[in-house]
Amino acid sequence: MATNLSAKQAFLILNALPNIGPITLNRLLGVFGGDPAAVLAGEEARLKSVKGVGAAIVKTLREWREHFDLAREEALLAKAGADFLTTGDEAYPAILRRISDPPIGLYRKGVYALDRPAVAVVGSRRTTLYGQAVAKSLGRDLARAGFCVISGLARGIDTAAHSGALEADGKTMAVLGCGLDIIYPPENLDLYREITAKGAILSEFAFGRRADRQSFPMRNRIVSGLCDAVVVVESDVNGGSMITARFAGEQGRTVFAVPGRIDQASAKGCHQLIRDGAVLCRGVDDILEELNYLSGLRPSDQTAEADGAAPAGPPLSEEEESVLAHLRNGEALDMDRLAGQTGKAPSELMALLMMMELKRLVVKRLDGCYEARSG
Repeated sequence: MATNLSAKQAFLILNALPNIGPITLNRLLGVFGGDPAAVLAGEEARLKSVKGVGAAIVKTLREWREHFDLAREEALLAKAGADFLTTGDEAYPAILRRISDPPIGLYRKGVYALDRPAVAVVGSRRTTLYGQAVAKSLGRDLARAGFCVISGLARGIDTAAHSGALEADGKTMAVLGCGLDIIYPPENLDLYREITAKGAILSEFAFGRRADRQSFPMRNRIVSGLCDAVVVVESDVNGGSMITARFAGEQGRTVFAVPGRIDQASAKGCHQLIRDGAVLCRGVDDILEELNYLSGLRPSDQTAEADGAAPAGPPLSEEEESVLAHLRNGEALDMDRLAGQTGKAPSELMALLMMMELKRLVVKRLDGCYEARSG
């Protein structure tokens, strides 16, 4: 029986029980008036009246202590400096509450509550320099435009998107496919800490839960559910980002895809999305135009001056500045000359120039030379 449990404790228990998905949990809560303790103490006949609930789930609810150590979980929450948000908490993201299968609870590390529009930037773990540059640029420019940047803290595109938002001193949230105490990949420990300090880390999974084939799709529905739009930067046709894009479509979010080379596997997923109706994304302007965040509907630009001056364009990185310095005054240079003058490897320079083309900083002429855009 579930005696002497607070609502928060009962939510913690329900959220962590095995083999009960979020749809079933939300149905149970609906039948029992939103009271998680009443679910744990519910009569068998009433529990079984809920679609998807059979003898196995009733047994799990009855014997929850065999599956979950509540005292240990509360101690881990305190030690981690984390909190647990339920759908009834003010800090629980309102936009996520409205999807068909919202998590009944979220572990959160970091105090940021989603108080501005958000865009997810997702993509492959095995990415190209071009993809990383585009994702970082989008993360930075979206943060400067006032959006929170959402991603999954994975290698590749996720890491670049989070890093770009943090460089702009913007807000970013990472949604994990494991417990908050498991940092994966381990090389993102510093990034994890920085996001915690300036944004938030979220997970619906209890401490100690490792990522698996089931947890990643569950994580992906939260990534898309938190956002107004999802941008896929690089993905093969079977990548996890395609699942996120599918969830986004089902949730009524706008899906964007960044084009790549037609002979590159990491671009095939994006090209398929564009073919199937996703919005072509060449940069942050395409996102702002499609979402139509104008006047009062548009989040305030984080770089606007306090006196109301018009915001400047996105800042140039040192690498972009070094390339543009050789293209000013109307000079046009081919790849070999640019590589020689900048001292950059051709592969690095190619990725940088492709990203600069997307940002409309440079243009590639028919003769293969690059020149700076005017105006």
